[in-house]
Amino acid sequence: MSETRAAAASDLNVHTLYELTVQSPKTLVPFLHAIHGDAPRVLGEDFAGTAALSRAWVEAIESGTAIAIDHDARVLAHAADVSGVTRIHGDLRTEIPSAGAAPDIVFAGNFSIGELHTRSELIAYLRRVRGRLAHGGVFVCDTYGGESAFRIGAVERSHSAQGGALIRYTWEQRAADPTTARVVNALHFRVLRNGEVVQEFTDAFVYSWRLWSVPEIRDALSEVGFRTTEVHADLDSAANSRPVPALRGIDDSFIVCISGRA
Repeated sequence: MSETRAAAASDLNVHTLYELTVQSPKTLVPFLHAIHGDAPRVLGEDFAGTAALSRAWVEAIESGTAIAIDHDARVLAHAADVSGVTRIHGDLRTEIPSAGAAPDIVFAGNFSIGELHTRSELIAYLRRVRGRLAHGGVFVCDTYGGESAFRIGAVERSHSAQGGALIRYTWEQRAADPTTARVVNALHFRVLRNGEVVQEFTDAFVYSWRLWSVPEIRDALSEVGFRTTEVHADLDSAANSRPVPALRGIDDSFIVCISGRA
């Protein structure tokens, strides 16, 4: 990671930039609530990073609580202390740390299901999730796919931030092997003020993932005992969080959420 023009730099560190450009927790909370379909109170945020979703959950859900688990203690420490959010340092790839109340929803977002590189790891993780969910609870994760899933390249987007800053965020898929379903992705950030670059973070985050397909995840959910599985293609609206009907096409390149009900 490199930073330019430090004297002019703002307080936009890589974790804040990630939250501003990649995540939409206030949209995701009602979406997950709608998928559950009842009155969920306890959220489990797996591979939580800075626990942005957990913080949004307790703000939006009356008497709501959240359990945020991540294997990187430094990233978890970036999250502000918020009443109702329990932060736990633990490696979900090998264990489920003791976390108190049974979650109504467990969410593994930002393609973090790809942290599990083998089918045996995926099955073991989902079995542990199934065991800790409350009765009738749901597990939700996201993945991407389609014709561009194993294509090398980059996409750049711009976001406005408080104080007049412009954030240029680049998602780069720098390596991909369809024979192993392994991909390497990187995020880069530039912060501009008055047209001048005041901060630049190259390789702010680099990920080596197994890109699980929709049927692979659904099959694994069924294998470990989830009663039903669904695919949700409209991630921007709780009102449209109904599952994709059978045999209905989605875009050639897509991001979907997959849910399993315990």
